[in-house]
Amino acid sequence: MAKQFKERRRYLRVETPLKIRVIHKDKIIAETTTKNISPLGLRFETSDKSLKIDDPLEVQIEIPKALNPVHAKAAVIWKNKPSTENGSLYDVGCGFTKIEEDNKNTFLKFFCDLLYEQAKEIDKKGDK
Repeated sequence: MAKQFKERRRYLRVETPLKIRVIHKDKIIAETTTKNISPLGLRFETSDKSLKIDDPLEVQIEIPKALNPVHAKAAVIWKNKPSTENGSLYDVGCGFTKIEEDNKNTFLKFFCDLLYEQAKEIDKKGDK
């Protein structure tokens, strides 16, 4: 009998590549794209091996059609290295600790629009 997998995630994540800049201790450690986002955090890759759980981060997120990036404070929730190959990147999950109100509205509207578009695509597939 197969062992059932229990999902630990509490919030929906959407796989979408958003350009981000991640700053740790006043140093840019990543200029990359997100692997996924949720209303409470995001996942990205970095070559920086110094990151530890609970380390504070500053994250600047480029939202399409927004005039300015969303600025958020975050903390490292988990970090792993999926490959042992030299030069492979670390996967990092971070949770937002603070987003300014005007930035929060921009980010959450974008997230809701993504969910809406995904739901429409799923609905179209169901009609076929």
